[in-house]
Amino acid sequence: MAKSASKKPSNSRFVGAIVLVAIVGIAILGYAVSRPRAGVKPVDPSLEAGTAEGYLMGRPDAPVQVVEFGDFECPACGSWATVTEPDVRERMINTGMVSFRFFDMPLDIHKNTWPASNAVACAADQGKFVEMHDQVFAAQDKWNGEATSNPKKPLMKLAATVGINMTQWEKCFDTQEHYPRIKANMLEGVRRGIGQTPTFVIGAKMYPGNIPFDEFKKYVDQAIADAAKAPATKAPAKAKP
Repeated sequence: MAKSASKKPSNSRFVGAIVLVAIVGIAILGYAVSRPRAGVKPVDPSLEAGTAEGYLMGRPDAPVQVVEFGDFECPACGSWATVTEPDVRERMINTGMVSFRFFDMPLDIHKNTWPASNAVACAADQGKFVEMHDQVFAAQDKWNGEATSNPKKPLMKLAATVGINMTQWEKCFDTQEHYPRIKANMLEGVRRGIGQTPTFVIGAKMYPGNIPFDEFKKYVDQAIADAAKAPATKAPAKAKP
């Protein structure tokens, strides 16, 4: 009886599988390269920008000026605000070592960040920026884009806890009174080339990311040392009579 010929794997199938994987890989790579990057949230071009001024904490004449560009819906910003910032306030801002200014930097990947910035700005009108800032960051999971498509209600609940006139706050919130200011703060970040949130400008240097306290303190100490090395500005000579 003749022996049946043994079946060998088909080279054409193997080559075909490799080609298919390569095609899929190229397609994925092409999408990754061409897809829109997360960046600044588009705003109505007709909306005029206000003045970029941020929100100041501490002495404006402190030895070191610190600026944060942050997004209220950014998880890394929320982590920094709830874990590290309390120590920065207690040990640096309240002691007069640094002044700290927060600028809104709303990103397009976050659906509710503009209402959150507006909610904080409306509380700041009544002298409650810090209190509302803290509440909004601590309760991101209550009002963010994953939790609701209508953030006003949870943000309103937070505003009610900081001791403000709620009728005044709600009118401010509904009219989006501070959107031009938010846009101006955002455009200041664009002007400085901010690429992620949070980003900190400490003295004359920029540091992106959720910086732990010890590292933050090192950068502040370096800024103080740099300022001490800088040549003192001489007063203009008086004209001779």
